[in-house]
Amino acid sequence: MRVCVIGTGYVGLVTGVCLAHIGHDVICVDNNEEKVKLMQAGQSPIFEPGLSELMQSSIQRGKIQFTTDLGAGVNHGEVLFIAVGTPPLPTGESDTRYVEAVARGIGSHLNGGYKVIVNKSTVPIGSGDWVRMIVLDGIAERQQTLVGAGGAIAEESLGAQFDVVSNPEFLREGSAVYDTFNPDRIVLGSNSSKAIAMMQELYTPITERQFAEDKSLPPVPVVSTDISSAEMVKYASNAFLATKISFINEVANICDRVGADVVQVAKGIGLDSRIGSKFLQAGIGWGGSCFPKDVSALIHTADDYGYEAHLLKAAVSVNQRQRLIALEKLQQVLKILKGKTVGLLGLTFKPDTDDMRDAPALDLIEHLTRLGTKVKAYDPIVSQTGLRHGLSNVLVETDPERLADGCDALVLVTDWQQFRTLDYAKMAKLMNNPVMIDGRNFLEEEILERAGFRYLGVGR
Repeated sequence: MRVCVIGTGYVGLVTGVCLAHIGHDVICVDNNEEKVKLMQAGQSPIFEPGLSELMQSSIQRGKIQFTTDLGAGVNHGEVLFIAVGTPPLPTGESDTRYVEAVARGIGSHLNGGYKVIVNKSTVPIGSGDWVRMIVLDGIAERQQTLVGAGGAIAEESLGAQFDVVSNPEFLREGSAVYDTFNPDRIVLGSNSSKAIAMMQELYTPITERQFAEDKSLPPVPVVSTDISSAEMVKYASNAFLATKISFINEVANICDRVGADVVQVAKGIGLDSRIGSKFLQAGIGWGGSCFPKDVSALIHTADDYGYEAHLLKAAVSVNQRQRLIALEKLQQVLKILKGKTVGLLGLTFKPDTDDMRDAPALDLIEHLTRLGTKVKAYDPIVSQTGLRHGLSNVLVETDPERLADGCDALVLVTDWQQFRTLDYAKMAKLMNNPVMIDGRNFLEEEILERAGFRYLGVGR
């Protein structure tokens, strides 16, 4: 099938590249010329395991193109994905101006033939009808412009037909390519059986597990709903997972006070099939581009319709406080932080990504700096790329030993796999005071203590 993906962030680029890899003809559109030139040269603008290789392969096979020309993309695609950002506003609601601009642009370029317009961006509930309205406005504006210029309205413009589908994404940064080919489910929201049928055809290689890691599994479930329910599925999924993390962090804080070990508690409750073991890892809280934005947006939607979402607000409150747990533990051990040096192991909000949006590390840096602490950091990706946005008060080191040198304590912020096998004995000798605050309960206490560290976890 012919596909157009508008927006090449984490969701858009992964979607476009993976659809090209399974055989569709894809054009990716972005209004950032430098970014497009980079992608045309076969270079991914984001770090995502496996993405660059698939991208280069698809370019070589002629299955994917990159352009700034929205009209070319719209004319090419039978299926048009809107995958632009919807960042949070200060009120907590989603900023949909980019979705609106794209929808209007699609309308201004629609000609004859049937198109399926897919909301891949996480948009407020009810946005399906709103996008349809904006596309129709774009069509009308184009017709008025032609009439005003004395031109005739093209017959194919008058015959433009389309339906809107909500197709929420459930990709995890750091494993987005894997998640695309091995999804738990695919959700399609539309009132049009024709649009649903086209989307099912588009995803057939994935639903039949032709590109799955385990091809013997049964077909991927496809959930067909109305548009609003599909939009709610996305928000409800992320809100539930965020609440689950906040819950185990609340339990961890109680464990700290009563002498229980939250790791053992999580194992015990996670074996209950009604609960499950995923998202029960206590630590310093959730961040990134999805959980904070989506939970806030759902709270805001509830407020708009006269309902106060007490549980979701509590989940946010617990998470905000949890980010200061590492700070409290540092104060317990070092007492006065002014004049001390603290090193952060990891900066990104999770491993295997270069994304620092709403990362817990940023809050730690802000509070430590305010207390007069010198902050150093090492991150496997950030230290290599030279990205320094939001890190003006941090000395970003190039290796773990340089990080440890002269530090009064280390805080593990991001659970990068390579942090399990660092030379902690060497690092301990380089420190003024070998203390490790394990903000993810990721490291082995016995190994750290043998290396000479004083080890403190969360809820342990």
